[in-house]
Amino acid sequence: MPRIARDVVFVDGVRTPFGKAGPKGVYAETRADDLVVRAIRELMRRNPALPPERVDEVSVAATTQSGDQGLTIGRSAAVLAGLPKSVPGFAIDRMCAGAMTAVTTTASGIAFGAYDVVIAGGVEHMGRHPMGEGVDPNPRFLAEKLVDPSALVMGMTAENLHDRFPQITKERADAYAVRSQEKYAAARAAGRISPDLVPTAVRSAEKGYGLATADEPPRPGTTLEDLAPLKTPFRVHGNVTAGNAAGLNDGATACLLAAEDVAAELGLNARMRLVDFAFAGVEPEVMGVGPVPATEKLLARNSLTMDEIGLIEINEAFAVQVLAFLEHFKIADTDPRVNPWGGAIAVGHPLASSGVRLMNQLSRLFEERPDVRYGLTTMCVGMGMGGTVLWENTTYEGAK
Repeated sequence: MPRIARDVVFVDGVRTPFGKAGPKGVYAETRADDLVVRAIRELMRRNPALPPERVDEVSVAATTQSGDQGLTIGRSAAVLAGLPKSVPGFAIDRMCAGAMTAVTTTASGIAFGAYDVVIAGGVEHMGRHPMGEGVDPNPRFLAEKLVDPSALVMGMTAENLHDRFPQITKERADAYAVRSQEKYAAARAAGRISPDLVPTAVRSAEKGYGLATADEPPRPGTTLEDLAPLKTPFRVHGNVTAGNAAGLNDGATACLLAAEDVAAELGLNARMRLVDFAFAGVEPEVMGVGPVPATEKLLARNSLTMDEIGLIEINEAFAVQVLAFLEHFKIADTDPRVNPWGGAIAVGHPLASSGVRLMNQLSRLFEERPDVRYGLTTMCVGMGMGGTVLWENTTYEGAK
């Protein structure tokens, strides 16, 4: 019999606190797989109505799939988390959009009828596995001029965006970064961040055992004066600094997706409904503009305009990347729809895990905003791509 597409809902999402990568970071001596296992266990603990054997798939993304981020991490994390051995799992990689792709891939399986309930997420331990570790780019990329040499260095791609959009100055990027820090600090002070953070055991030779309960990267109180003198490591007299870009971070995310009818059957809360998603490619040397064509494709396919989108969660890999998106869609830099609780410039960007952070944050915003029907989660992706997911608020008051 032909299968009928089913509605897919986002039930719940959690993440570890994000840490700074490197020997002084909170997760310096914590395994990557233990981070994502902690997130999966917390997801199951928070949803006791879900029998573990009803989980049909576990998809976990990692950009560097080696060491403690290898061994088909979706499957190994499922086993380590105590899920039944009958629950399969797989690993996935789309660089920064890894967790986003873990969601869209398994959600497609739900819509098709292959799954009822899935766990999707991502992990990145950039302290143990720096971006590009073990990578051997084919020499044809440069020898045949398939990509510009700058395409292989993310910071240089951000400088290229400043070249393409000269109206996006360093001062404008710094101002955006300051607002991200301010919005995150306000959200945290209001108790909006901590409910979905999983306290995570850590240890170090100096301090012994401890518990990570808060994000490590934010720099509250950051001012324009603080950012102005920072070095521009990717170009002499450039625009991209450590202050207007996301840092190098460690962390993991996990979320629970289900067919809407199955969520109702099991008594699971449906926070938001997945409407559609799109990925698109761009020139790798300006990968930061990737969210633009992905979003255009998505809006056109669903006969929507940007004016009908009430909330936008966009990954802040670099301030210029966000500002290029806003510039294209004629959205003001200070538009309240955009990252109301701050973004990756403040909280961090552990590559493959970030897509689910965006989704969880959007789902929480939906709960506070029943007047908003549609929201986007969108991000740029290394090697010249962008991804966007369109979500519908299940509490939208206009549907009643």
